[in-house]
Amino acid sequence: MLIAKETGLEVARFKSGPLGGDQQVGAKIADGDIDFMIFFWDPMEPHPHDPDVKALLRISVVWNIPVACNRATADFLISSPLMNQEYERLLVDYESYRKESAGERLDKWLD
Repeated sequence: MLIAKETGLEVARFKSGPLGGDQQVGAKIADGDIDFMIFFWDPMEPHPHDPDVKALLRISVVWNIPVACNRATADFLISSPLMNQEYERLLVDYESYRKESAGERLDKWLD
């Protein structure tokens, strides 16, 4: 709760990553409930839930969510003038991708 204490902002808390927190955050991103994410992790330590972390980072890219994984990037995000105004994210239309079969995508990739 250090961020809430220091900034006076309301901070949503989720479960720990290994207990499903990464999936909780990913679901909120997919539902459009998260506008940006600060996700600090220790790059020097192996994490048993690395696939979950990778999935969370992937979903943030799919939904075009700004992500800070270090202090410098978090400082840039928080101090951006875009934080004080409405910002419309550009979203990729994945509908054609969803309608295509995996085999069709593989054929295109192999061509």
